[in-house]
This record gives sequence, structure tokens and C-alpha cells, in this order.
Amino acid sequence: MNVAPADLAARIRSAAPRCGATRLVCVDGPSGAGKTTFAGRLAAALGDAPVLHLDDVYPGWEGLADAVPLLHAGVVVPLLAGRAAAYRRWDWDRSRFAGTVHVGRPPLLVVEGVGSGARPIAGHAVLLVWVDAPRAERFRRGIARDGEAYRPHWERWAAQEDVLFAAEGTRARADVIVDGTAPAP
Repeated sequence: MNVAPADLAARIRSAAPRCGATRLVCVDGPSGAGKTTFAGRLAAALGDAPVLHLDDVYPGWEGLADAVPLLHAGVVVPLLAGRAAAYRRWDWDRSRFAGTVHVGRPPLLVVEGVGSGARPIAGHAVLLVWVDAPRAERFRRGIARDGEAYRPHWERWAAQEDVLFAAEGTRARADVIVDGTAPAP
């Protein structure tokens, strides 16, 4: 499906908040599918809503499973309680956490990244978007961006994605499925 972000923005704005006073939107799907691009377009359609990129949360190349509880504890739980949210940012160059990013209590928040649609997160979302693309295209995009030296990391990460998506059934629970190879509407 190729859906216009403006159409989704209207749907999001009309939904009652489910994460405290925040309308949480989750943009999930495998790496290289186009989640970041779609989330950026959606955030713009929402009047420049803040976007939390899970790339800033994952604690390294083996940290996909760890990101869900980190996001839940640092962002979802505080927002549900009416408190300001924050998370520790991962420094990929130094392989360690480096500082805290304060999210606050925004009326809208787009969370983008693999695992954002996990049940503990998406259960409080007004919309779960799944962005997909064929595996060969996703890998081509990733290697073009990161370089051939990162192929082993991509392969390890893809294996973690397979486990997470199988356990979560994320695609089947998505409200909207977006073709990450289709031209923007």
C-alpha cells in the first residue's frame, strides 16, 4: 500500500492519546525498508512532530532485543504516568551510552526503528505502521549507506530482526503497511 502521510496525519490527530497525553506513532519494519524516510514525511505532515530514532537507543549491533525494554522504561512508562520521557543515547563510535536525550511530554511522538512496534510499545500507540521492501533491496540500501565492511553486522542484525518479528507478529498487527520501494504519494 502506498499511503499519503497527510492522510495518516489526519487519522493520528483525530485519535485519542493512548500513551498518557501523547499520541504515539510507531514506524517499524526491517532495516533498509525506508522507515526513517517515511517517519520524516509523517512527522512533517504532523507539523514537525518529534521523531525518536531507535538507532539512538540500540546498545550496539547485538542490542535489538534490549532496545524494547529501554524504550518502554525510558519513554512509554513516564509518558503513561504524565512525566517527561528521556532515553540514554548510544554512541556507535565508542560502543557505549553517551548522554541522555530528553523527550519531554510531547502531544505527538513518532518512534521509528526496528522493534518500535513491539507489543509493550505499540500497545500504547494510536497507529502502527509497517514499512517493508524486498530483502535484496534493503541490503543494497544498507551496504550503499554503511559500506561493504558492515555486511556481517547487517547479517547479524537481520537474524535478530527475524527472531523479534516472529515473536511479535508485528507486520500482522500493523494498522498500515507501506511499500518502502514505492514513490512517495
